[in-house]
Amino acid sequence: MVSYESLKSGYESNWANLQIRPARLGEANATARKAINGKATYQQVERLTGVPWYFVALCHYRESNFDFDTYLGNGETLKRVTCLVPKGRGPFASFVDGAVDALRIQHFVGTQDWCIARTLHRLECFNGLGYHAKGVNSPYLYGGSTLYGPTEARGGKFVADHVFDPSHVDSQLGTAVILHAMMSQDSSITIDDSPSIASRSEPDEDVASSVLLMQQTLNKLGANPPLDEDGISGPKTRAAVSQFQQQHALEDTGLLDGTTIAAITRAGVQPVRTQNVDLSHILGRLENLAQRLQPGAIPTGATPIATPPIGTMPAGQSNQLSQILDQLQSLTQVLQPGATAPVGPITAANPTVSVVGQLLSLITKIAPGTPATTNPAPADQLKQMVDLLSAMLGNKPVLGQVNGALGETIGKMLDGKKTALGIGGSLITALLSAVTASPSAGGLAGLLGTIATAVPGLSQFALPISLALTAWGVLGKMEKWAQGTAPPPKPTT
Repeated sequence: MVSYESLKSGYESNWANLQIRPARLGEANATARKAINGKATYQQVERLTGVPWYFVALCHYRESNFDFDTYLGNGETLKRVTCLVPKGRGPFASFVDGAVDALRIQHFVGTQDWCIARTLHRLECFNGLGYHAKGVNSPYLYGGSTLYGPTEARGGKFVADHVFDPSHVDSQLGTAVILHAMMSQDSSITIDDSPSIASRSEPDEDVASSVLLMQQTLNKLGANPPLDEDGISGPKTRAAVSQFQQQHALEDTGLLDGTTIAAITRAGVQPVRTQNVDLSHILGRLENLAQRLQPGAIPTGATPIATPPIGTMPAGQSNQLSQILDQLQSLTQVLQPGATAPVGPITAANPTVSVVGQLLSLITKIAPGTPATTNPAPADQLKQMVDLLSAMLGNKPVLGQVNGALGETIGKMLDGKKTALGIGGSLITALLSAVTASPSAGGLAGLLGTIATAVPGLSQFALPISLALTAWGVLGKMEKWAQGTAPPPKPTT
């Protein structure tokens, strides 16, 4: 993203060196007088928005050549609803009403920094920042000055979207040229370039990161033509937003409102596919430990263990552990490279939520002294699971290969916590992935919607990690039972 700070010194230098070409001076002065003639109307807009009247006049010149019967946002008539981006605005009773609306959706209302660099930057953003990449001063600002066009400077113009003609010279006067002429005729126009006492974020800057994310997502979705990822909601970005809204049955405005941002975000993260997730080693360990669950069975090539084997466990618990391993193997296979991670509403048909729920239920039932219940509440299941893990791992034995895989320090830190963290993370990830964001939602729904849409691709990374952590935790418990190092459960009350 091209930031204002990176361009600030260039604007200041160009303004200091700006000279109107002698052949264009008369035209520049005449245009400046037209702008000043409308000062009283522009000042009404300034009182309502805080945007300097001369800035409003310059935008009015570029959009409709000072026609007060037009909408400041795109030059269309005030008498009908606008058809060009921004669409659906109006009709408006007066130029002032339309101008306030146009400045509001540009996030200019409430801005306070109007130094020359900031003013020129905001003017150029109306047209786009593409000229910087071509090494050419924008004619939108400098047309008619010695800063643009031969022989003193380079020329060139974007004659169409992404089509730059280096031999074409724009004949229209630039806004910086007109502002320069206005200041020579109206001494009340003063631009304070003194540094502000306290730095503050401007409203139009606050939305830049969101606009950038939407541009990147729209490009990923195949925006044509591709958008410049500059964080500026310019004409091309609004056209792409309008096209997206039409394709998804949203209100066609070309504006990035809350509903549109949520829809673009959802479209950009679905379907979620896991990539580069190799869990074959976990599958191997699961298969190996599943064999140990068979009474008296020892995997081929393994050395008999002197400690009590798993096969001496009560048959009911052994069967439950076998079911857990089966579920973990199924989940692990789903997450192999190329498999699609389930995404969608939390229903019985959702494989991820269903299997995680079964795992939680199965682990809960193994707790010594914990009676099986019918449809226990999720909070109770989680509590029972944590109590079970705490009881089973109250004493810390010597770490085996599974639990000590990350070394003694980290292994002990995670020992007894991996299963709980993994299952809890899987449930939370599945919940957040199924949330449908709504700008009007409040309370918990609004909070979850904000979190879900603020983290694109949430399930793509969090879900495989959580499930792998769950499998790792269960492997550690199997290892302890296999080695006979698991402590006896504490009595429950």
